[in-house]
Amino acid sequence: MATAAALLVAAAAGAVGAGGLSLDFHAASCPQLEGIVRGVVQAARAKDVQLTAGLLRIFFHDCLPQGCDASILLDGEKSNGPNSSLQPRALQLIEDVRAKVHAACGPTVSCADIIVLATRDAVSLAGGPSFQVPLGRTDSLRPASDGEIGTLPSPFFDVSTLLDTFRSKGLGDPADLVALSGGHTVGKASCSFIRANDDFSRGLAANCSAGRPGTKQSLDVITPDAFDNRYFVALRKTQGVLFSDQGLARDQRTSGIVSEFANNQSAFFRQFAKSMVKLGSIKGAAAGEIRRNCFRPNNRVNNLRDIVTALIDDTAIVALTRAVALVVALRNRQAGGAACSRVGPPPLPPRRGRGIVGDFANDQQRFFSQFPASMMKLSQLIKAPPRRQV
Repeated sequence: MATAAALLVAAAAGAVGAGGLSLDFHAASCPQLEGIVRGVVQAARAKDVQLTAGLLRIFFHDCLPQGCDASILLDGEKSNGPNSSLQPRALQLIEDVRAKVHAACGPTVSCADIIVLATRDAVSLAGGPSFQVPLGRTDSLRPASDGEIGTLPSPFFDVSTLLDTFRSKGLGDPADLVALSGGHTVGKASCSFIRANDDFSRGLAANCSAGRPGTKQSLDVITPDAFDNRYFVALRKTQGVLFSDQGLARDQRTSGIVSEFANNQSAFFRQFAKSMVKLGSIKGAAAGEIRRNCFRPNNRVNNLRDIVTALIDDTAIVALTRAVALVVALRNRQAGGAACSRVGPPPLPPRRGRGIVGDFANDQQRFFSQFPASMMKLSQLIKAPPRRQV
C-alpha cells in the first residue's frame, strides 16, 4: 500500500485548467505560498487534530452552493442554517493563514485559494493523500443566498437525492459522492444526527446523549482521528453513523465503490484527490476580489488601521505609525500648537509593538530601512487592481 503522505495523485493534475485555474498560478507572485500555508496548518493541527474535519467541512460548504469563492466566511452565510455549526477555530485559521501570506507576498492570494490549500494540507497531515490543486480563485463579493445554501446535502438524504445533488453541481460520477463522503473518516456529528434505526446506531445515540452537553459522535467508529479507509470498513459492517452514510453501502449504485475503498485504501485516496479537485474547480460568481480580511469584503475594510493590519506585520505597522506621528508633530510645531501632537494612530498593544518601538528609538537607520518597505506593502494593498474572475 502506498504511503499516504507521499502519494502524489496524477489525476489531480489532469484537472489543471478547469475554470481558468492552474497549478502554477502563484509561482511568480508568491513562490513561498504553499510552504507558509502548510507551516501554519501543521502548527495549528499539532494542537487540535479536529481542525482537519473543520477545514474539510468549510471547503465543502463553501464550494457546493455557489462555487469555491470564500463566501462561506462572510456574515450572512457563515452562520446561516447548517453553517452555524462550522468549527470556529478552523474559520479563524483561514484568516490567520491569509495574514501571513499577505505579509509575505502582498494581497495576491485569495481566501478561496487559502481554503483549498489549507484543507488539502490538513488531509495530508492526518494521514491522507498528498495531491496538487489548481489555484487562481477570487473571493466572492456577497454571501450565498438562502436558496444556494439550501442545496447542501442533509445527513438524512437517501442515495438518490445525494446523487441528484452532486450531479447538479457537475459531480455526476457516483464515485465522487462516495469518495467525498469518505471525508467523514475524521468527522463528528451531533447526537441528533445519529440514524438510530438499528441496535448498533441506537446504542451510539444513547451513549452520545448520556454524555456531557455538546458531546459529538465520531463518524468513523474505528479510527476517528486518522484519515484512512476505515470509514468504509465500518459501513460494510453496518456501523455507519449517519443515514446518508450507511445508505452508500446498501444502494447498488454505490455499494460496490464502498467495498472497493474498504479493500483498497490507495484506490480511495486516488479518487478522493480527483473528486476534491473537481469540487474545488466549481466556478464562483462572475466578479470577485482578493479580500484584505477573509471575513468581510474589501468595501468594508475602509479604516486605515484596518487596512494596514489586514496586510502587514507588526514591524511594518510600527514604522508607518511612527512616520505618521512624526508628520503630525512637525505640522503641529509649524502651527505653533502642542496639544494636538499627541493625536495620531492608536498604539499597538504593548506586547506586540513595544520591542519594535524600542528598536526604532535606538536605531534610526533600522527605522529608515523598514519605512520604505512598509510603504511599498501599503502601496501594493491600496493600488492593487481587482483581479478578473476567470
